[in-house]
Amino acid sequence: MKMFTGKSTPGDYSHYVVAEEAPLLEWLLKNVAQSRSKIKATLQGRGVKVDGKTVSQFDFPLLPGMKVAVSNTKRNQQGFKNRFVKIVYEDQWIIVIEKAEGILSMAAGHSALNVKAVLDDYFHKSRQRCTAHVVHRLDRDTSGLMVYAKDMETEQTLEHNWHDIVYDRRYVAVVSGEIEQDDGTIANWLKDNKAYVTYSSATDPGGGKYAVTHFHVLDRTTEHSLVEFKLETGRKNQIRVHSADMGHPVCGDVKYGNGDDPLHRLCLHAWLLCFTHPVTGRPMEFETPIPAAFRKLFK
Repeated sequence: MKMFTGKSTPGDYSHYVVAEEAPLLEWLLKNVAQSRSKIKATLQGRGVKVDGKTVSQFDFPLLPGMKVAVSNTKRNQQGFKNRFVKIVYEDQWIIVIEKAEGILSMAAGHSALNVKAVLDDYFHKSRQRCTAHVVHRLDRDTSGLMVYAKDMETEQTLEHNWHDIVYDRRYVAVVSGEIEQDDGTIANWLKDNKAYVTYSSATDPGGGKYAVTHFHVLDRTTEHSLVEFKLETGRKNQIRVHSADMGHPVCGDVKYGNGDDPLHRLCLHAWLLCFTHPVTGRPMEFETPIPAAFRKLFK
């Protein structure tokens, strides 16, 4: 490691040059003379730059010759705050966020509360000349990880190559009842009826979309099961319909559920999102903890 010399003033950055390949957080802990908690807070608070770009991804791959700047002030740690949206990673092309339940991915009808509007406001306030472009959606009452593009070209790349770019996408859900088998796969055809309710069929009803969902039971009680779902296809309401098909609907699901609502929310969370960066080609892997409320049901 080489460190640029020069005075460090409050609000300034300490500058480093990377000598050896390493994930960002691991490299910071080894090379920056700060406590582990402070380094992690600076990283989460968007106070670290790599080659001039703000990076908050803890496993961002550093290569020899890259320049790292670490903020010496708490200003960056205040950063962006919103009760519905948490920024997980950002660069000049994309932004990865974790959304809370109860907020739409984008505007619909008269609802002003949506992630795109929150991000556009953040871009405006942070003087970024861009807007958030929707690439995929999560239902309003589903929480978890999402990626938005910051320009139309990146959005088009992501949208047109989504199934090649995204190589792992998993959800965790609390479902009603005790699932006996540990693992399994549900595969059938999904189609919307005239009331926009998605239904499944063993054969193509005409205009249907083939959907495949793999599941793995993480924990269970006699009343509920904690299940990880891995999508092979990404159809509208796929997990919710397939979960209901199993006879174990997602808890709190007013559309496909059975009235079982232990947490007064749709118990579905997008916890893992892995994709190839649409511009750099680097693997991008993000995960969030399983919501604490989900886990409490299985204590």
